[in-house]
Amino acid sequence: MAKVFFTRLKTRRPRKTPPSVSRKRVTRATGERKTVYTLDASSPHFEEGLHYVFAKNVAKARRDNKRILGVADIAPPKHSRSCW
Repeated sequence: MAKVFFTRLKTRRPRKTPPSVSRKRVTRATGERKTVYTLDASSPHFEEGLHYVFAKNVAKARRDNKRILGVADIAPPKHSRSCW
């Protein structure tokens, strides 16, 4: 008798940071910690690094929008100041 296994064919690979990107955690004056990505413009892996950093920034913006508005695809309204 044969055993039947159900599994995904696609495996999730952990995304490695490209060699042109460095990550640094900095602390603001308020004590808040932020992650800053630095991209080396003269690296031969510049395109990979740019795509990686852009994807990280978009993912963070979507998370923030989801937290603020409940929907990930809509930008929060801008606060306009009246000149009058």
